[in-house]
Amino acid sequence: MEQQQPAKAATPRRNEQVGIVVSAKMTKSVVVAVERMVQHAVYRKTIRRTSTFMAHDEKGAKKGDTVRIVETRPLSKLKRWRVEEIVSRATLREDDAVASDKV
Repeated sequence: MEQQQPAKAATPRRNEQVGIVVSAKMTKSVVVAVERMVQHAVYRKTIRRTSTFMAHDEKGAKKGDTVRIVETRPLSKLKRWRVEEIVSRATLREDDAVASDKV
């Protein structure tokens, strides 16, 4: 007589997106723009669509960084995502550097 162990419930894979941080002015929160390509229903032309997500950020992402976000439980009224990792850092442009020096 063999004892059967209960099967472990596999945790569902969380939805992941990769996007660019468009706003990092909040404390521990960022707004991430994710682009996707869709085909127009009538004309069949490929169109670029952008969705923005608010994400919880413990990693310290800045504007222009490319980040990977994953779905999570509701953290606030609008935050349903969190920053998993910073894929690449933004390159500082000249006009941004001048603006940061004046501050």
